[in-house]
Amino acid sequence: MHEIERTERVTVVGAGLVGSLLSMYLARRGFHVDVLERRPDMRRESIGAGRSINLAISTRGLHALRQVGLEEEALRHAIPMRGRMIHPVSGGLAFQAYGKDESQHINSLSRAWLNAFLMTHAEGTGKVRIGFKQRVQHLDLETGTLGVLDEPSGTTREVRTPVVFGTDGSGSAVRHEVEKQPGHATTQEHLSHGYKELTIPAGPGGAFRMEKHALHIWPRGAYMLIALPNEDGSFTCTLFLPFQGPVSFESLDSPSRVVAFFQEQFPDALPLIPDLVHDFFHHPTGTMVTVKSAPWHVGGRALLLGDAAHAIVPFFGQGMNCGFEDCVVLDECLGRHTRWAEAFEAFSRLRKTNADAIADMAVENFVEMRDKTADPRFLLEKAVEKALLNAFPGEFISRYSLVSFSRVPYRLAYEVGALASGIVAELSEGLTRAEDVDMNRARTLIHERLVPFVKEHSDGFGLER
Repeated sequence: MHEIERTERVTVVGAGLVGSLLSMYLARRGFHVDVLERRPDMRRESIGAGRSINLAISTRGLHALRQVGLEEEALRHAIPMRGRMIHPVSGGLAFQAYGKDESQHINSLSRAWLNAFLMTHAEGTGKVRIGFKQRVQHLDLETGTLGVLDEPSGTTREVRTPVVFGTDGSGSAVRHEVEKQPGHATTQEHLSHGYKELTIPAGPGGAFRMEKHALHIWPRGAYMLIALPNEDGSFTCTLFLPFQGPVSFESLDSPSRVVAFFQEQFPDALPLIPDLVHDFFHHPTGTMVTVKSAPWHVGGRALLLGDAAHAIVPFFGQGMNCGFEDCVVLDECLGRHTRWAEAFEAFSRLRKTNADAIADMAVENFVEMRDKTADPRFLLEKAVEKALLNAFPGEFISRYSLVSFSRVPYRLAYEVGALASGIVAELSEGLTRAEDVDMNRARTLIHERLVPFVKEHSDGFGLER
């Protein structure tokens, strides 16, 4: 196992959100970093529209930015979203707060802006070089040799590196090579739904044409529309539909069918999306996949992070937050170990179970957003949950609050969620109003189930919020 030399030059494959942030963490520890990115430089060339799914940055992602001094600037470009705004077919709106009060919110942030921001600051360290239109074609893990195609010239060269970090997304070229090693395995589960990006433009003078501080959802059972606010007053909308079936991307095959579908299912959104037909037929239909891979490293030569290791669907708003948390945990491991293999092994041990947990929660949250957010029973239970959060601060905790507003490990948040939802379901039986919940019984259930679990795992729950 080769030792970590703080002055050596390492290679990061992928200059997306995680790769750009990771290169800053590595530079801060003294490494010189070569970043290979297959796309053009988005700061100088347009790379096309239609695939953003705006980011919802929350506590984990903000903590990662804080470590490199970028949190405050990022928040200046973010819009707080304090809850979900539900749009029923029948009209009228219902607001569902994310936290116990307005201090607990997630933040809408442009993916393109954040990526460009991180690349610029990475290069600003003086230790990071980003090469664009550089496609990794093969990786020899024995010799640490990358075959890299320079797309502008069409020439291929060999790059020697002691360590390679794969941050090149769910279709990772690095993971493809890692999978060839004995004992490595990857599963990929594609969602039967795809997505299409649409836009609600700003009103006169950059005015927001819907509630600014909310994530808007039009839940319709088998499909849904969502919208997140942007700095310029516009909203980025995403339509999630099955690929095939009676109501699907396949069935909406003409402008008249698309317009009729929106008139029927999203009547309040239709007049806000003037370019609906153009965007529907010109923007790509995106796919969504859950990737679970193990192990994430090959000795001390290669390590996968972010979507390359554990891609998740976007319905908990944690893909980027989870990837940024990877950078934080790896940095801590590099501070504790003197050999690459030891640091990579420790990182994988700390992150694998948590990545699997948030992957499962993201799929579950898709069902919640799509099917349950308009259901009266669900709304009652959410109101009971909020009452318990306020009545028993520090004792009753919800899965959502732990995932979005703390750095408690995802696997603990997953288990707490099961306990908390069981308590809420029992207390909601026979109720029609959250105000009528039996607080004495609530206290008993919380002290019997939740409090002992938190005490047993006090190290995880002691993490800074």
